[in-house]
Amino acid sequence: MELNIALLAGDGIGPEVIDQAVKVCDAVAKKYNHQINWTSALTGAAAIDAVGEPYPDETHEICVNADAVLFGAIGHPRFDNDPSAKVRPEQGLLKMRQKLGLFANVRPTFTFPSLIDKSPLKQERIEGTDLVFLRELTSGIYFGKRGREDNGDTAYDTCTYTREEVKRLAKKGFEMAMTRGKKLCCVDKANVLESSRLWRETVQAMEKEYPEVEVSYEFVDAVAMRLVQWPNSYDVLITENLFGDILTDEASVISGSMGLMPSASLGEKTALFEPIHGSYPQAAGKDIANPLATVLSAAMMFETAFGLNEEAQSIRDVVDKSLNEGVVTEDLAGDQKAYKTSEVGDWLTQNI
Repeated sequence: MELNIALLAGDGIGPEVIDQAVKVCDAVAKKYNHQINWTSALTGAAAIDAVGEPYPDETHEICVNADAVLFGAIGHPRFDNDPSAKVRPEQGLLKMRQKLGLFANVRPTFTFPSLIDKSPLKQERIEGTDLVFLRELTSGIYFGKRGREDNGDTAYDTCTYTREEVKRLAKKGFEMAMTRGKKLCCVDKANVLESSRLWRETVQAMEKEYPEVEVSYEFVDAVAMRLVQWPNSYDVLITENLFGDILTDEASVISGSMGLMPSASLGEKTALFEPIHGSYPQAAGKDIANPLATVLSAAMMFETAFGLNEEAQSIRDVVDKSLNEGVVTEDLAGDQKAYKTSEVGDWLTQNI
């Protein structure tokens, strides 16, 4: 099979972890007789430095013409520390999601038996956790009207949703629940927000189309609490953009490290796959960043974008093996030997 993949390394540790994922993908392609055509493109701070735009038109064309996009990270401290900056790396991420129509962010959270003691939560609370968040990605408060009034002393951001935007996300949630534990939780704040009441009534109207799915409705603050109390009680959760952004970062630490969690952003055509961690600029260039989230994102890519389930499982198996044998970076090593980012990538490649 010929796989055409756009490669957006981005900023910070992005290029380092992307390099390891490419090694692993190439090893899988060789083992299973596939051909991968990689096409690199600029985004984020790297693109701003090169062309003054965080998501250039050339990058968009490369993404549109690819079968899938493998993405590293976006962000740089010089923009974080300058509230007046007119052009920011994160604008490229929002623009990319909008232009590619990537409306559904899929973030799984699961535990690794060999790392159960690395989690900040008690073992008995997290054992068996296997949940998936579907976060709406191209609407809500991040894309609503915003501005300043009263000579800049008053600021506002508007959260707006249409029924169709809710339905297309919820449809993916119901379909995913049917392939898993047949439980769906709609996360909202319907006791306060009108946009949340639209979410709830829209999902309620869809229940009859999926009679096998057990549907619950919970306020976002209650879910934030339950994620650290009983995360293994959830299966599939759907929610709006801002709530999903916050809750998925909370859920990510259940596994013991943000460096372990992959994600996918899905639309009508092109799909993008990325680790959930940020650009981690403090570690950039030091060869210490954990590449496993990016490698597992590549596994999601093989499975979701290309239907290559055996290839995806081979990646997950070798990641499990690396964790069991202690071939890990400093965030997971503890008192044991810490491997470099590139050493972990080489070890995974050799063991595919």
